[in-house]
Amino acid sequence: MFLENTVNHNEQFGWIEVVCGSMFSGKTEELIRRLKRAQFAKQKIEIFKPALDTRYDEEMVVSHDANEIRSTPVPSSSNILILATDVDVVGIDEAQFFDDGIVAVCNELANRGVRVIVAGLDMDFKGNPFGPMPALMATAEYVTKVHAVCTRTGNLAHYSHRTAAGDELVMLGETQEYEPLSRAAYYKAIRTEKNKKEAQNTNGE
Repeated sequence: MFLENTVNHNEQFGWIEVVCGSMFSGKTEELIRRLKRAQFAKQKIEIFKPALDTRYDEEMVVSHDANEIRSTPVPSSSNILILATDVDVVGIDEAQFFDDGIVAVCNELANRGVRVIVAGLDMDFKGNPFGPMPALMATAEYVTKVHAVCTRTGNLAHYSHRTAAGDELVMLGETQEYEPLSRAAYYKAIRTEKNKKEAQNTNGE
């Protein structure tokens, strides 16, 4: 459960919030909600996303439900420290695509007194921890894990199953390339794909 921090003006430190989960779980939606609440409270905010994420818009952070908020695309985490000056809140979307330096950047901002809200995939399509997300979750004061709904069983989903061909780790995509699956459905799908490949290799010999 996420409880927003009370502000103690005697303690000049911020904190880190991580919102994580699978694709289609509402991570960006929750990030935008928190940032818009901060805007409404007249706090100064800056939002950043990886420059490679251009699925919906080159500059806007956009959720699957088409909610959006203006952001600054940056090629590396070091750019965030340079650009995030004189702010109360920093939002970072798709954090799994950033370099490992994003962890130090978030901690540096928090140490300066900034509230840092980070959203990202906690696992890649192979079911492994994704990029800097585990370290961000470990150093954050608050971690919120959100879930999608499994497209095959209707249960809670926290795996992002890739339905498109390709083995590269980073592949930007939507419902045509990925589907959220529960643990049981994910491992059933992986097992089916493995058996299919083995059968194809046997037939090709």
